[in-house]
Amino acid sequence: MKSQWNPKHAQAAIDQYAAQGVARDLALRVYTTRLLGNDPKLVLHGGGNTSLKTKVTDMIGEEWDVLCVKGSGWDMGTIEPAGLPAVKLRPLQKVRAFDVLPDEDMVKLQRANLIDPASPSPSVETLLHAFLPHTFVDHTHSTAILSIVDQPNGQELCRALFGDRLGIVDYVPPGFELSKAAADIYESDTVVEGLILDKHGIFTFGDSAESAYERMIEHVSLAEAYIERGRTTVFMPAPAVAPVADLAQVAPIVRGAVAQSLGSGQFTRFVLEHRSNPQVDAFVNGAEVADYANRGVSTPDLVIRTKKKPLITLLPGAGALDAFRHDARQRVADYIADYKSYFARCDALDDVQRTILDPMPRVALVPGLGLFGMGRSYKEAKIAADIAEIWIEAVTGAERIGRFTALPEEELFKLEYWSLEQAKLKSITYKPFSGQIVAVTGGGGAIGAATAKAFAGEGAHVAVLDLDQGAAEAAAAAAGNSAVGILCDVTDPAAVAAAFETISTTFGGLDILVSNAGAAFQGDIGALDDSVLRRSFELNFFAHQSVAQAAVQVMLAQGTGGALLFNTSKQAVNPGKNFGAYGLPKAATLFLSRQYALEYGRFGIRSNAVNADRVRSGLLTDALIAERSQARGLSEEGYLSGNLLGQEVTAEHVARAFLHHALAERTTASVTTVDGGNIEAAMR
Repeated sequence: MKSQWNPKHAQAAIDQYAAQGVARDLALRVYTTRLLGNDPKLVLHGGGNTSLKTKVTDMIGEEWDVLCVKGSGWDMGTIEPAGLPAVKLRPLQKVRAFDVLPDEDMVKLQRANLIDPASPSPSVETLLHAFLPHTFVDHTHSTAILSIVDQPNGQELCRALFGDRLGIVDYVPPGFELSKAAADIYESDTVVEGLILDKHGIFTFGDSAESAYERMIEHVSLAEAYIERGRTTVFMPAPAVAPVADLAQVAPIVRGAVAQSLGSGQFTRFVLEHRSNPQVDAFVNGAEVADYANRGVSTPDLVIRTKKKPLITLLPGAGALDAFRHDARQRVADYIADYKSYFARCDALDDVQRTILDPMPRVALVPGLGLFGMGRSYKEAKIAADIAEIWIEAVTGAERIGRFTALPEEELFKLEYWSLEQAKLKSITYKPFSGQIVAVTGGGGAIGAATAKAFAGEGAHVAVLDLDQGAAEAAAAAAGNSAVGILCDVTDPAAVAAAFETISTTFGGLDILVSNAGAAFQGDIGALDDSVLRRSFELNFFAHQSVAQAAVQVMLAQGTGGALLFNTSKQAVNPGKNFGAYGLPKAATLFLSRQYALEYGRFGIRSNAVNADRVRSGLLTDALIAERSQARGLSEEGYLSGNLLGQEVTAEHVARAFLHHALAERTTASVTTVDGGNIEAAMR
């Protein structure tokens, strides 16, 4: 591992923060915290923390000795001074004399002594930082260090490697007890440069930001070099089976298998994030993967994100997807049963009242393809995948030099069901479409973009498909929530197939299709050129059929139902003069939506339509509005609000109708009219 300390960059940080009134030491504390936080081999998704002991003046002018320590919710890779809240140091140090300090009281103590009560809650390892005398203290969950301590003789290896330069602390769960134990080890030999926390990580410290950081890099580098001297072939591969099914075929099967049934055809769905690289593949494809992958996590706090073990599937053969689907569902059922037994065993060890978490896996290992991280959001799925990769690296390193050995399950359980983490989980709320994937065709237009934004706002992850990639990407950016823009000509079946493969490989599958793409074709039907009508049918009918077919195949693979939503327009039931070329295929699409409802309802797939009228969009352009208004002898405002309510209909109103149908769990073969009231277009 190379040091990233750069004197010019350090000075730039000092100068930058000086302009904001930030002292030199705090500026350097931010600088080195970022250096640590930007290396995933040291810090990943909230792991690790740093601190600085200094003086600050409060709002009434009183000066205090304080500990500036990483605050909850801050990412070390992007931290700012506000992410290192100042806590009065003396009260923290006084509790060192206590015999017991419950976690909840520890948190209260830390918050009660914040200089700024609006600051984020200090790290749960704040007391450990406070009990050490050094000005700068750094803590990471170095992957290389974990590879060494995750051995039956890990402490012996550390003593041989680091000598008396680092103290070694027996494993103790985070909190007051660990803080006291670490301080005791330090005080037994105060010349040490840091501490190894068994099964946990490493602390280094110094009187300057540079010295604490450089010590971290030096000791981690020693660990990395030691591992490099180990054996090069770690996992013997299982016998090869070829060919393996495509990722786009397998991902929806896995996603469907891990969807948690809520009864009555409802599911809690997960987003998938796929990873594959030589190290991941060697691990996943190992003949003994069921052994080493099930021994536990490399450091106990990982169970909060990934649970104590992954789901391991069969290798998905290209010609055996039905067998793979059946086996995957059985393995998930077995995983759930095993998790419930684990909870019952560990919960019975004390009298603490706990509520079991959802028993679904957060990591799936799929031989031949790699791994999937899973979460109720794309962010959670990526975090699970990131952690799984680092876990694999730690296990691989451990196996290079010996045998990976995790903590006993009861210790992992304590972290998974730690009261402080339980409190965090209870504060998480999910929106109606959290974990669901939505595809919107014609997504770069007014109605499509509004629909994408509406679904994303309710928690969905949206794939915006459009013939104009720039428009698709702009609509995705406006929608937010990790929406993606995909170039797709919906009149080209090959392009449609490619787009839906991209959706499955990006998010794991699909739950809702909004088939919205279309264009208005005009002309006297009796004199209409045949090519115009055929072009209109290609876009306004056959394209709807093409995307619906692709969506249904994904939904059937998942086995968790779904929703097909078609934009059919009022032209489908109330033809307009010279709009036959548009209305005819739209009428066919309305019938198409009902045909899907009829044939796929037994699979839990609903199909509904929205009929909109006079909406400013790519169909109803400003030029067309002017033309239609003039033809009717109306002002443009009068034309757009020429309905029973006397109100203009916007793209956002249409988007809400699509949302309504996506939520209407017992509605299928229905049509919702969004036109402000046009009695001639009312459905019979």
